[in-house]
Amino acid sequence: MSKRDYYDVLGVSKSSDESEIKKAYRKLAMKYHPDRNQGDADAETKFKEASEAYSILYDKEKRSAYDQFGHAAVDGNSPGGGFDFSSSQFSDIFDDFFGDSSFFGRGGGGRRKKSDNRGSDLRYDISINLEEAYLGKKFKVKIPTQVKCKDCSGSGAAKGSSPTTCNVCGGAGQVRSQQGFFSIQQTCPQCQGSGSMISDPCKSCRGAGRNQKSKSLMVTIPKGVDDGSRIRLSGEGEAGPNGGQQGDLYIFVNVNEHEIFSREENHLFAEIPISMIDATIGGSIELPTIDGGKARLKIPEGTQTGNQFRLKSKGMPNVRNSGIGDLYIQAKVETPINLSKKQIEILKSFKEIEDDKDSPLKSAFFKKAKNFWSNK
Repeated sequence: MSKRDYYDVLGVSKSSDESEIKKAYRKLAMKYHPDRNQGDADAETKFKEASEAYSILYDKEKRSAYDQFGHAAVDGNSPGGGFDFSSSQFSDIFDDFFGDSSFFGRGGGGRRKKSDNRGSDLRYDISINLEEAYLGKKFKVKIPTQVKCKDCSGSGAAKGSSPTTCNVCGGAGQVRSQQGFFSIQQTCPQCQGSGSMISDPCKSCRGAGRNQKSKSLMVTIPKGVDDGSRIRLSGEGEAGPNGGQQGDLYIFVNVNEHEIFSREENHLFAEIPISMIDATIGGSIELPTIDGGKARLKIPEGTQTGNQFRLKSKGMPNVRNSGIGDLYIQAKVETPINLSKKQIEILKSFKEIEDDKDSPLKSAFFKKAKNFWSNK
């Protein structure tokens, strides 16, 4: 095709190595590829010219012959301007460009594998409470799905018969067609990609190799499972058509919010109201734990709202190991309401005494306030 110097076509020097030649060609191929320049004859010509140059210079033997004798040494290598895009020297370039080598007819030959007929994956959502997530749970699910036909063992053919190789694609499931410069690979229109034909279909599944059915499974939710966790059950999805491999079943777990505890990873958190008296002089309170038991928490004197206390190993199990998280209790000092007259009198007396004592937080705040006002 081209009589221009191949090095000039790619824009490289005669001392360029394979990686430089490949890089230069890839840049030109991306720029001038006909799929990106549909209807542009000039771009198609430049693409063919670059491909011709690359096919010679990337091959050590052809490059050596070209360097010695020029075009005369290689003119017979590419008759009619066609190139063997199935060659490994082109494969990674076009794989990067298209993401599918079968576009150029390099994907296939041979019979279509049953793994190509893999069944669909299934999803099942389950909601549990936090206590069930703590303890773990086993439950039975009933799932509508496609199962392998028992009468034909998934082949789709009636008893006593078997599928025959498709006479159009030869069992490959794909056919190729030449469209000008390109060789296009497509799903076989006769067998729909299965690679085989069924002349006498199974009456039970009508040739599909599978039937619609509900199946029951026992599913185990492990201890410590968290909200949004996904459990994969391999091979429990839909059966593939024509005896294809089964898909997988995915259990998605939703853990409902708890009325007392919130969760972060394996730790639990709870906000506990504490009376003003207990917060002031100290005391102890009894509180629930996620295992259904009780724990006693000592409240030190002078406890403030927001103070946090840790109860070790009272959180959630770690689903990956034997560890257990902690339970963190945050104090919320409760202001008393609906006081009796006597209670009010006692508190007034206490206030008179309290006003004479130094209050660190109160003193610090009003000192800042005083400075703020003085700067206005």
